[in-house]
Amino acid sequence: MMLSKAPLLSPLEICSNNMYSVYILECSDKTLYVGSTNDLEKRLHAHNNLKSGAHYTKIRRPVLLKYSEKGLSYSEVRKREAELKRLSRQEKLDLIKETSSRNSSSNL
Repeated sequence: MMLSKAPLLSPLEICSNNMYSVYILECSDKTLYVGSTNDLEKRLHAHNNLKSGAHYTKIRRPVLLKYSEKGLSYSEVRKREAELKRLSRQEKLDLIKETSSRNSSSNL
């Protein structure tokens, strides 16, 4: 009998069943910031209010959540974060616009 190999998991994935989110913030100077977290609400609060927020956003407050993808594993979110960071500003804005128009048409 052949046993199938389980996918390799990072220590972080083994210790936690958390799902992660990748997100795009718009800063007060209209620049965009891409990040990832396992608690989006808490992280957004940190970006806007705490010393533990990223330095980039700390000096560009307030920040607004413009886009997020939820329900990713740790390895998936890190890959997706890297993909989003490689996008041009215009590609990020197009993604935000496409998602917001899709969400508003589903609310009709």
